[in-house]
Amino acid sequence: MSFILVLCSLIIKEMNEAIKGGEFVIRETPYTDIFIPEEFDEEARMIRQTCLDFLEAEVLNKLDRIDAQEEGLMQNLLDKAGELGMLGVSIPEQYGGFGKNFNTSMLVADAVGGGYSFAVALSAHTGIGTLPILYYGNEEQKAKYIPKLTTGEWKAAYCLTEPNAGSDANSGRTSAKLNAEGTHYLINGQKMWITNGGFADVFIVFAKIDDDKNLTAFIVERDFGGITMNPEEHKMGIKGSSTRQLFFNDCPVPVENMLSERENGFKIAVNILNIGRIKLGAATIGSSRSVISQAVKYANERVQFNLPISKFGAIRYKLAEMATRLFATEAATYRAGQNIDDAYDALIASGMDEAKAKLKSVEQFAIECAISKVWCSEMLDYVVDEGVQIYGGMGYSAEAPMERAYRDSRINRIFEGTNEVNRLLIVDMLLKRAMKGELDLMGPATAVANELMSIPDFGDEDDAPFATEKKIIANLKKVGLMIAGAAVQKLMMSLAKEEEILMNIADIIGYIYVAESVLLRAEKIYHTAGEETAALPTDMARVYLHSTLDKVAIAGKEALYSFAEGDELKMMLVGLRRFTKAEPFNVKEARQRIAKKLIEENKYCF
Repeated sequence: MSFILVLCSLIIKEMNEAIKGGEFVIRETPYTDIFIPEEFDEEARMIRQTCLDFLEAEVLNKLDRIDAQEEGLMQNLLDKAGELGMLGVSIPEQYGGFGKNFNTSMLVADAVGGGYSFAVALSAHTGIGTLPILYYGNEEQKAKYIPKLTTGEWKAAYCLTEPNAGSDANSGRTSAKLNAEGTHYLINGQKMWITNGGFADVFIVFAKIDDDKNLTAFIVERDFGGITMNPEEHKMGIKGSSTRQLFFNDCPVPVENMLSERENGFKIAVNILNIGRIKLGAATIGSSRSVISQAVKYANERVQFNLPISKFGAIRYKLAEMATRLFATEAATYRAGQNIDDAYDALIASGMDEAKAKLKSVEQFAIECAISKVWCSEMLDYVVDEGVQIYGGMGYSAEAPMERAYRDSRINRIFEGTNEVNRLLIVDMLLKRAMKGELDLMGPATAVANELMSIPDFGDEDDAPFATEKKIIANLKKVGLMIAGAAVQKLMMSLAKEEEILMNIADIIGYIYVAESVLLRAEKIYHTAGEETAALPTDMARVYLHSTLDKVAIAGKEALYSFAEGDELKMMLVGLRRFTKAEPFNVKEARQRIAKKLIEENKYCF
């Protein structure tokens, strides 16, 4: 009896402990533990509406002028956004901001995401331009810069990338050398792809001091001198976003403008990019929502064969699939955002400094941030591509909205670390946490391997709501553990070089996270708003889950074929088939119901 009590107490303890980053792979999450967008309070919704109203009044009617980079226009728009508080939603009140939580700042990125090049300029300013000072600056630096960045009086940019240092940022050659008087660092080097570079007043610049191995970060004002730049880059999309190459020629930076500590620049860059990744995910959600609404309206207006094209099954498939992918990735992104907020609250309660707690909480969920970035950016690319197809010939015309949306979307798979790099990071971070003992991956992976040797469990079916779908999710996690565990054991240290296998594993992990997130969203709506309200969210969750089964099966086979052989391969292929098996589900009828609602509402309405 005492053993049973101890076991029960351990189970209860695990259920009550806050989930760690990446732990979703080995742990079931109850719907009560996640946040869904439907739960935003009235104040957050008002902030979102303010952003949407601003886009309608100030941005969407000026898109051609913005893309032409009309002199002073973008700066003026940022000024107006600053007056409304849009630049300071998550900035502490002591620096002139609203001091809202992380998920509310994500909601702003979401709302502004439909603003094309303006969204890029605002995101660069409020994110990578401002946050390094807020999180790593000393009190004097924060007091000097943050209030002016919050109002928009000063605009910010981030100077990390160099011609020979992109994803490998720490290989940058920009140098910093202390002058003879010991008062200034003289910075020399070249930076490229600098968003807001043409008009920014403040730059976060990364350089190496003398023969240092790692980068150091500096706060550089344009007026310091020694800064020249090339003309604006001509880009495929986001044409209204100022993008320049900057050259630093003995640019004198006061020693007090070193940000954080010497050689801490690479850590700053990595942590700020974690924030940028999930914020980018939120922005693509807003952009996708706008594109879907435009596509629905056009499908209702465009008549062929005496019928609106929204009456045709092929078009309805596209509308439903666009909405399903958006609904699913949105669930994953705000789920992660709340995890970050909860981790922050716990760190503050433990006595940690606010700025450090913000960084630690995001770092804890860096895996989920990378998943959001990859899956949301690829979701947007799917949405705009299908949007062009629904518009047909007009989709290819610059006179219609899809052409700009299509071009502007493509950069998101490159921004904030390419999707290939982020996929590799997902697996790398997961395995490193396992090696540090922060996550027990090998225990569950071994249990799955043992399960393959046993007779399948054909126990009684659970008829509780979503029980069948939860079993599918549990089985998909077994696939991830089985393949990751076998790859680690078989390939050992050489696994790091097997990028194709790593990306297969990353796809499995990412699809599991998104599928579980959308299922939990539907389940929470079911329990809080009722079965009728949850009907269409449940359809979307099931459609996404069933497509995930096939994608996981394909990624799993490709991975196994790459490193397993003989009886081991046969056994794991049997397990793969077992764990990706599900009862038939009429996805066509579910998509029809989703599309019908979109068409009736004449917009994205979920």
